[in-house]
Amino acid sequence: MKEDKVKIALVSCGTEYGGVQAEFEEAAEKVNAEFIYPEIDIKRLDTIGKDFGIDAASGDLRLMMARAEAVVKGQTLADGVFVTTCFRCAEAAIVRNEVRRYIHRNSKIPVISYSFTEQTNAATLFTRFEALTTIAKRRHLLAREIQTGITAGIDSGSTTTKAVIMKDNEIIGLGWGPTNQVLESAESVYQEALDMAGLKKEDIQALGTTGYGRYLIGERMNADLVQEEITVNSKGAVYLAGKQRGPATVIDIGGMDNKAISIEDGIPGMFTMGGICAGASGRFFETVAKRLNVDITELGDLAVKGDQSKVDMNSYCIVFGTQSLVNSLSQGALPKDVAAAACRSVVEQIYQQQLQEVDVREPVILVGGSSLIKGVPKELGELLNVEVIVPDKSQYIGAVGAALLASGFIDEQND
Repeated sequence: MKEDKVKIALVSCGTEYGGVQAEFEEAAEKVNAEFIYPEIDIKRLDTIGKDFGIDAASGDLRLMMARAEAVVKGQTLADGVFVTTCFRCAEAAIVRNEVRRYIHRNSKIPVISYSFTEQTNAATLFTRFEALTTIAKRRHLLAREIQTGITAGIDSGSTTTKAVIMKDNEIIGLGWGPTNQVLESAESVYQEALDMAGLKKEDIQALGTTGYGRYLIGERMNADLVQEEITVNSKGAVYLAGKQRGPATVIDIGGMDNKAISIEDGIPGMFTMGGICAGASGRFFETVAKRLNVDITELGDLAVKGDQSKVDMNSYCIVFGTQSLVNSLSQGALPKDVAAAACRSVVEQIYQQQLQEVDVREPVILVGGSSLIKGVPKELGELLNVEVIVPDKSQYIGAVGAALLASGFIDEQND
């Protein structure tokens, strides 16, 4: 039986008449979704700006606000919302953020906020749309708070691969290693986790995969769950932090990209991923550690001792950031101050480019491999003026989330 398509309301500044629309359509088609265009009363365009508190000069932006209102008031029935405007338009960025907040605060419909460029393509949008459709279709699965049976999760990240074995809500096996060849790396860490748990593959009742290599690994290992990392990582984060009830904000700094996710009762409501550059990812920390001639595991301790205000570091680009790093050292900056500035640079980019796209509500949970660099939660906490939680095993959130959600398939088989 063919599944019904997920209906995504397109709330944009007129992209259906632009060159990027074909890429949006292709990405939606890949996840069995389709766009719908909320109908409005044309007279509403004259007054909608007053209600939103934005006197937008552009008629297309007023149309955005009116379409958002139509979704929230149920005049258009949608499973998810895609709010998007051009990256270069300042007025559009303001309207996009207000529309995103309005939908999130006045409905339970999941929403993505995105700024596009002429180079936007379907591949860059795929994971976002996949997460949006997952939230729309599988809320019952995402609502799980307890893992049951014996399940495994494998997270194939850009730089590292992780595996977790869980039994009746306890983590009993862990595996970690660099991502070299995707399948071989996955097999290696999976076996490591099984050995630690004292189990064999045939003991595993359900397996979940996530991360960049999730499809390849899922097919090879006949996984029960193959799911994108936004929903899986957010589930693993709130589980490990013991914050599955109520609101939370998850910030995941990975090897090549980062994610900011606003969560309610363990379910993502709105999220954003990626950034302008790898200058806000683990890759930048690797570059800094190499230049300072320290192991990356030592970078955090060094950063905590330093003063980031003594070093001016570019927070937008890994190339310019590296130039700032070299220039600072050549002018006599202390390694500890450079390390602190690097941590500040990363969290500033995340703040400026991603945390503006979600509602940041406490607790703020920092996860991913970069969360283990002690200077990062320190600088993030000071920037946001909140206490940042780094849960135990924070680098394993993807594998934990996959194992937790995979246990839902055991329940379905038993029903």
